Amino acid sequence: MSERESVNGSAERRLGVFKTYKLYVGGKFPRSESGRVYEVTTKTSAAGAAGKGQWLANVPQSSRKDARDAVVAARKAFGGWSGATAYNRGQVLYRVAEMLEGRREQFAREVAASEGLSKSKANAVVDAAIDRWVWYAGWTDKIGQISGGANPVAGPFFNLSTPEPTGVVAVLAPQKSSLLGLVSVIAPVIATGNTAVVVASADAPLPALSLGEVLATSDVPGGVVNILSGATAELAAPLAAHQDVNAIDLTGAGPELAKELEIAAADNLKRVLRPLPTEADGSDAAPADWLAAPGTHRLTAFLETKTVWHPTGALGASGSSY
Repeated sequence: MSERESVNGSAERRLGVFKTYKLYVGGKFPRSESGRVYEVTTKTSAAGAAGKGQWLANVPQSSRKDARDAVVAARKAFGGWSGATAYNRGQVLYRVAEMLEGRREQFAREVAASEGLSKSKANAVVDAAIDRWVWYAGWTDKIGQISGGANPVAGPFFNLSTPEPTGVVAVLAPQKSSLLGLVSVIAPVIATGNTAVVVASADAPLPALSLGEVLATSDVPGGVVNILSGATAELAAPLAAHQDVNAIDLTGAGPELAKELEIAAADNLKRVLRPLPTEADGSDAAPADWLAAPGTHRLTAFLETKTVWHPTGALGASGSSY
């Protein structure tokens, strides 16, 4: 309860309005079908350990059914998103950065509470996350130039390789980097035309769930990104075994869980992205350096290469005829 000055100048007490955090699936904001929630608390406060463990919010604890619903939504959205022009996807991603900029203070508060950062460090993390969205937005219509092209062949043929999105990607978000790491694993997946089912950090899901609100108002079609909160192991297992999931990013899984998921993913030959040593961010790993330059390996991780042969026709001294 807080005090404020009323219209007639006297102080009055009011009840604060607490935010209700929900999942983001198919462009909508459902609660978990299981009805379960769990408490999210501060890691620490800017003042020190005295603020550790303070209640922040109750968030949905997603179930296997929620994970399956998210896959259905992602598959439904894949055709339209992958069929959009790369330039259009870049515009949409840039719009996400614009909306993040407008809610910068909110995300800074959530990051500070979730990761135990000072206000200044939290602001720096949010700024870096926004800049990373812009960086990946710029790559949408350029990645094809470095991952495809014309191949030299011996014969009267054109041989062209072009990248295409893999499909539905399950993304296990970093456990310790609640926003910058999250952005660093989601943005390259959707920039290249894939759709994503994201399992947020179990202990710090608030920035991820708020990101869903940004995506819903940023021209990103419903189902392109679906965000679940809850126990990573509980949600990752059905996603790794799901026959309609084409790839999985193991960044937020510890070594033991990652091994189990790789075995499950082999059943339908999923692409598996193992994080670089500097990116490993499972619950039992040291914090990853997400401020480092990201490179392009995450952009190419979930691309398939389609190669086309086409006859050139007669080639002679007088020139070519097609």
